Amino acid sequence: MTDSTLQSKKIVAGAQALAQTDDTEGMSYLESLPKRLVTLYLPLFVILIVLLFPFYWMALTSIKPDEQLIDMNTYNPFWVVHPTLKHISKLLFETEYPRWLWNTMYVAVGATTLSIIASVLAAYAIVRLRFKGADAVGVLIFFAYLVPPSILFIPLASVIQAYGLFDSPLSLILVYPTLLIPFSTWLLMGYFKTIPYELEECALIDGASRWQILVKIILPLAVPGLISAFIFSFTLCWNEFIYALTFLQSTPNKTVPVAIVNEFVDGDVYKWGSLMAGALVGSLPLVILYAFFVEHYVSAMTGAVKE
Repeated sequence: MTDSTLQSKKIVAGAQALAQTDDTEGMSYLESLPKRLVTLYLPLFVILIVLLFPFYWMALTSIKPDEQLIDMNTYNPFWVVHPTLKHISKLLFETEYPRWLWNTMYVAVGATTLSIIASVLAAYAIVRLRFKGADAVGVLIFFAYLVPPSILFIPLASVIQAYGLFDSPLSLILVYPTLLIPFSTWLLMGYFKTIPYELEECALIDGASRWQILVKIILPLAVPGLISAFIFSFTLCWNEFIYALTFLQSTPNKTVPVAIVNEFVDGDVYKWGSLMAGALVGSLPLVILYAFFVEHYVSAMTGAVKE
């Protein structure tokens, strides 16, 4: 065995011992229970309470009888006595809530699909084609996202009225991409930049077209970015209020955020039970979406790191 081999083995053994020592010292603060309580469990408990309390309050209010909603002095506001399903029953069977929920899903899926397709093509062109002024175009697209929606809904309303799409969910599908495409494009640009250019160059040498490179190389490697852009776009469409309030007038065509406010608010009288029931049921699809896609997002991130 040569001296160089012995020296290299010693270096490797020393590095491994140093790494083990560093890991032990780095995690030693979690060995004692008091330190774990202060540095780990207490912050997690506070974050959990802050995140889950709105859902608890919505669920609590939606099953409270009317007298408990009004009389806060007699009844504990953080608990319910003799819960009732009257508000949820009224929401589902005495209003057009299922239709509102379908309109919201239809608009969110349609607008998100259009936005993701346009954002993928725009981000690929800006990042991978390397044309002159690509960086300036990327910055301008991000600036477009910073334009307040309250400035745009008046001219967009005139356009929608001119094309005869007023009071139609289709108008929201065509309008929402003005909000979604700039941010989704900017987000996907960051993911596309992390993909090595050598993969694309090798594919071009082998005779692959730009479309084949995008579909078979870029998109599979950018799955985390696509999921992130999809979640952002879908959530924004689901919760959007200003455009839905402006473009939709008839009750059957409205989306959930606008419909429950118009239906359960009569002047200065707020029907809190039905309002909270509508908000709770309307948030469940988003909760399911996040619970499903977070697992895929983490797995996609792990696959990308392994690659």
